[in-house]
Amino acid sequence: MRGGAGGARSCGGSGARGAARREAAAAAAEHPSGILSSRAERTHSTMMNADMDAVEAENRVELEEKTRLINQVLELQHTLEDLSARVDAVKEENLKLKSENQVLGQYIENLMSASSVFQTTDTKSKRK
Repeated sequence: MRGGAGGARSCGGSGARGAARREAAAAAAEHPSGILSSRAERTHSTMMNADMDAVEAENRVELEEKTRLINQVLELQHTLEDLSARVDAVKEENLKLKSENQVLGQYIENLMSASSVFQTTDTKSKRK
């Protein structure tokens, strides 16, 4: 992104800047006092302002992109934290349910052993 558009702008800008500098140098050479003509100063100032505006615009775009990426990373971190907390809660619930199942299983075994319905009876073998 930066290399393609920025490079083309730089090449075009440096040629225009070079022309502005040559014009300013010619104007200074014409004036023995070395003072630049106001037209050359305005041209040079306009070129510098345009370059500065382009750099500022590029910096703004980069800053917006960085801000967007930082916000996206923060959002993903929060999502990961939420998912980790959910996994921990599910693990805890799973352990609790396993423990309850063991208690219920033991209770059912105790009821079955205490009940005559589930006792093994060998009444038929005793009759023989």
